[in-house]
Amino acid sequence: MHWEMVWPIVTLVVGVLMGYAFKSMKDRSTLREAEDVAKNAQREADAVLKEARIAAKEEMLKAKDEFEKSTKERRVELQKFEERLGAKEENVERKSDLIEQRAQDLDRRDKELRRVGEQNTTEAERLSGLIARELSELERIASLNKDEAKKQLLDRLSETLEAERGALIRRFQEENRQRMEREAQEIMVLAMQRYAGDCAYERTTSTIPLPNEEMKGRIIGREGRNIRAIEAATGANILIDDTPEAVVVSCFDPVRREIARVTLERLVSDGRIHPTRIEDMVGKAKSEIEAEILKAGQEAVDRLGLTKVKPNLVRLLGRLKYRYSYSQNVLQHSLEVAYMMGGIAAQLGLDESRARRAGMFHDIGKAVDHEVEGSHAVIGADLLKRAGEDDEICTSVGAHHEEMEKTSLLATLVAICDALSASRPGARSETTELYLKRLEELESVGKGFDGVETCYAIQAGRELRVIVLPEKIDENRAMVMAREMADRIEKEMRYPGQIKVTVIRETRVVEYAK
Repeated sequence: MHWEMVWPIVTLVVGVLMGYAFKSMKDRSTLREAEDVAKNAQREADAVLKEARIAAKEEMLKAKDEFEKSTKERRVELQKFEERLGAKEENVERKSDLIEQRAQDLDRRDKELRRVGEQNTTEAERLSGLIARELSELERIASLNKDEAKKQLLDRLSETLEAERGALIRRFQEENRQRMEREAQEIMVLAMQRYAGDCAYERTTSTIPLPNEEMKGRIIGREGRNIRAIEAATGANILIDDTPEAVVVSCFDPVRREIARVTLERLVSDGRIHPTRIEDMVGKAKSEIEAEILKAGQEAVDRLGLTKVKPNLVRLLGRLKYRYSYSQNVLQHSLEVAYMMGGIAAQLGLDESRARRAGMFHDIGKAVDHEVEGSHAVIGADLLKRAGEDDEICTSVGAHHEEMEKTSLLATLVAICDALSASRPGARSETTELYLKRLEELESVGKGFDGVETCYAIQAGRELRVIVLPEKIDENRAMVMAREMADRIEKEMRYPGQIKVTVIRETRVVEYAK
């Protein structure tokens, strides 16, 4: 505590004591008491003043010690700062010396590089002169200038690279071809393994068993009126021969043949055979077969999960149940092609639903090919287009026998799966005799024309390919011959669909060098 702060306190205490003494004197109790009080007050004031001075001195000493302590700490900090500053100055001086040394090294290297550059320039000029003299000498010796020699060198290099590129391309193409064939075989075999359908064999005739021989006469009727009524109502031929207790129904239209078969079986079972009864039975059989057709078509569509199929297309698919093509049921064949296409499309990352749709519809033209002129593939494409199917599916159906151009991968898949289904073991192994007989008849028609060298029935009897002698048949005669052969086939043969006649006239010129 400082003296300036203690003195007012002491003065206040002394004043209070003196005031008290004066008051006591006013009371005039006794003068001595007042004097004693004054003396006591003076002593007390002196004691307080002394204590105050001592306290102030102690406070001053304490403040002095604190100041000296803080000053000492500050001096230590300043000394440390001076030491760090000195170290930094030494570091800066050392770096400055290094920089100066490096600058000297760079100057020395720059001078060395300039000297070497001058030497290189001189050497380059000398080499350029030597090269120019050598080129001139080479041009004189080879009688070629620089551009011509460069062109020859580049041409030789180009030929070498071209040969090597061709060899590499051929090698890669062969490797890719082998790999693709192997992968394609694996995919097709997998598709065939995933579907193993039963084979349904061809039936162009139906045999109806009879209870006795007398029933044949009742079927014929008086003056043949019953058999004529059956044939007129059904459109099928009723063959009655020496076969005991049996008659045969024959017709290329499978639906009509089925109607005739059902009608005859019911007439034989009922025993009442006359024109009116025949008409009733035929009407009932037609209704039942029509219902069966719709049911078969809808079941095929449901099995494949096809959507938005028009009713007329469902009906045409159902008609394929009664259609057989070279020993194979067409509806089962279409289902098999659809399943195979779905499996292959899944392997190739294509739309499996669209692939199945194209496979199911690919032979739909066979349902009406005996009624409409043209190839069943083209007929089917036209039917699908009229029904509102998209162009890719229509083209795929029309191109699976090469009658139209394949414009998509789907069209190629249809052709592949159609061939797989038709050629797989057991698919078309029955009725070989009828099939071979039809081919022989077709080839005999072609060989019956003058000027024909040879002819072949190909594509399972769908095409007759005729090779003529060019010295006997000219171009105009070849065109006429093709038309005449087609007319004779139409008159002499019975066949489903259509047969293509191709006449080939080839001129060969042969000479021998001796």
